[in-house]
Amino acid sequence: MNNEITSATENDGEHVVHVFSKCKEINDLINSDKEDEARNSLILLLDYHKKHKIHYTPLVNHLIRCTGLYPYIQAETADWNERLIYDLFKVDVGLNTPITLHREQSLILKRLLNGESLAVSAPTSFGKSFIIDAFISLNKPTNVLIIVPTISLTDETRRRLHKKYAAEYKIITTADVSISQKNIFIFPQERAISYLDKINELDLLIIDEFYKASENHDKERAPALLKAIMKFTKIAKQRYFLAPNISTLKSNPFTKGMEFLKLDFSTVFLEKHDLSKQINEDPQKKSSFLLDILENTAGKSLIYAGTYSNINKISAAILNNHKKSEITLLKEFSDWLRLNYSQKWMLADIIEKGTGIHNGQLHRSISQIQIKLFEENNGLKNLISTSSIVEGVNTAAENVIIWQSKNGNRNLKDFMYKNIIGRSGRMFKHFVGKIYLLSPPPKEEDNELDLTIPNALVGDIDETEFKNDLTPEQISAIIAYKEEMQSLLGFETFNKLQSEGAFKSNDPFLIRDIAVDISMNPSDWLSISYLNSENPESWDYFLYKIIKLKPAGWGVEYNKFVSYVKIASYNWKLTIPEILRKLSKHNITINELFELERNLTFKLSSLLNDVNVLLNELIPNRNTDISPFIYKTSNAFLPPIVYQLEEYGLPRMITKKIDDALNLDLDNEELTLHTILDHLKTLNYVFGLSGLIGASMIEEYIMNNFFDGVTYSQ
Repeated sequence: MNNEITSATENDGEHVVHVFSKCKEINDLINSDKEDEARNSLILLLDYHKKHKIHYTPLVNHLIRCTGLYPYIQAETADWNERLIYDLFKVDVGLNTPITLHREQSLILKRLLNGESLAVSAPTSFGKSFIIDAFISLNKPTNVLIIVPTISLTDETRRRLHKKYAAEYKIITTADVSISQKNIFIFPQERAISYLDKINELDLLIIDEFYKASENHDKERAPALLKAIMKFTKIAKQRYFLAPNISTLKSNPFTKGMEFLKLDFSTVFLEKHDLSKQINEDPQKKSSFLLDILENTAGKSLIYAGTYSNINKISAAILNNHKKSEITLLKEFSDWLRLNYSQKWMLADIIEKGTGIHNGQLHRSISQIQIKLFEENNGLKNLISTSSIVEGVNTAAENVIIWQSKNGNRNLKDFMYKNIIGRSGRMFKHFVGKIYLLSPPPKEEDNELDLTIPNALVGDIDETEFKNDLTPEQISAIIAYKEEMQSLLGFETFNKLQSEGAFKSNDPFLIRDIAVDISMNPSDWLSISYLNSENPESWDYFLYKIIKLKPAGWGVEYNKFVSYVKIASYNWKLTIPEILRKLSKHNITINELFELERNLTFKLSSLLNDVNVLLNELIPNRNTDISPFIYKTSNAFLPPIVYQLEEYGLPRMITKKIDDALNLDLDNEELTLHTILDHLKTLNYVFGLSGLIGASMIEEYIMNNFFDGVTYSQ
């Protein structure tokens, strides 16, 4: 036995008395059918054991079994019946050794293995990923599709499954990748739709954070997610939908044939400290309280900012009051950001103070590196975030601090609030998650999930199949829309385009308006191939014409966005500091750069795609195909391989150094992502890429993290 740890029976009397009295309280709660209260009390007791380095007694292990927390059983001090349970609930989740599931995880896994389709609401700390991994290990499905809300979560899920299953499955996360015999597809909803005509059959359709299919929770993304659910349900043998904090699921056409399970099974205890009344939204008091919490709490802290402007306020407070970190890795990363992005970037300054910033607009590799540094024991201590941390990454923080109860311009709703505070604590890391409220929490609500058919889906819905779920107005709109589009495109052509998922925009009426414009004014579109020119100065007319089709959502004024697109065309030829110098002449900052690049690669590319589809049908053979331009915009004017590697965690400037050193011909359009990944892994194994390109310490760290994410356990 370790000298630092003594069993409860050998410890001093105070610990023995405390443990025994708590065990009695927990046992009484169990006997009174108050299992949730008993489990919470038990978790606090386990935290007490951890703090005082006490081994569990057989009685404590027995109570762990009674409350279903089987993974927490300490086998070496447990009686035979608890040890038996600990072993019986072990399953293969793709790791080197089986792991023990808790009672509710095992229940869901059993029902999935029996072929049932389930919609499950469970706490953030539930451990849902183990169920998915165990299902794949035990059931050996041929095709699994996992739809996640963001690119960030796509990468995290890919990394986890790649390590376990890449030897048996092709893990597909990017567009235009050929399908193998056995595949695991991991996509955000928009990207999933592009595979509608490529996937013929699914063994399991998984929707993570399926509450986002409700317009009440995500008005922008809901139509695309509902469209994906509707289309892939038709070819899926089985479905598994996951979300936190849903109290009831209203009857709807999208979860028909599925059973809804609401589980309140927590594996951590949330300890709340409401400081909002003392602060009373006083800015100075709020900053003072925040700094005091960061100074005097152990463990990692996740700071929910609420708005982008609040990120700047929090950052300013930390920059003005915290000393520079002595951690070499953080200093190296700060210097690297200044060299490769901007000398005046606030992110580089605050990382030097031991704090990172996570939002949905940064280059994906930069967000991934910060998450990696946050997970390091000797890395970032704090992470400031918007709602992106809720929907984008599963990371463990001991402390969650709510700076303001906002979600952008709106007040924070109870549903999102619970999701945020659920990021505190994690099985085996922190028994107790600490919540600090610097702003009043939202009023508690009954979170019923209502999945209705939005008007944005009128182009994809069969009004006969869904007649009981549509309003009379929606049925009329669907019929009118289809009749108009069929009269413009022809019956067969329109139906073919719809079945292939050819249109990327979520607004069918925008697509109709574009079709009408092309039909009525074909001569206005005949010179659109100027966009394929290598000279950006010839793009202005049609860039303005196209972005005006969708008046809002470009992040800046039209002229700024057009200027950005033209300068972005040099993304592979110029460094980011050089790009920023050109953008500064148009008063475009580094923070706007990230937002504009996202709008370029998704919003503009989607709109260009829909214009191109309609041009090819309405005025064919007139040299109006702009596929080459769309190919460039969808990849931020980078070689597609470079853009995809950045999604996998390799920043474009490091890829550039590799290409310059080894002449990999990354502009070659015939290169595939999986081919280049295998090639890079081989080069790294044989020669060591870091040495070949003269990588700095932080670049070597970044490259190691990248290769770790594309390597599987043998």
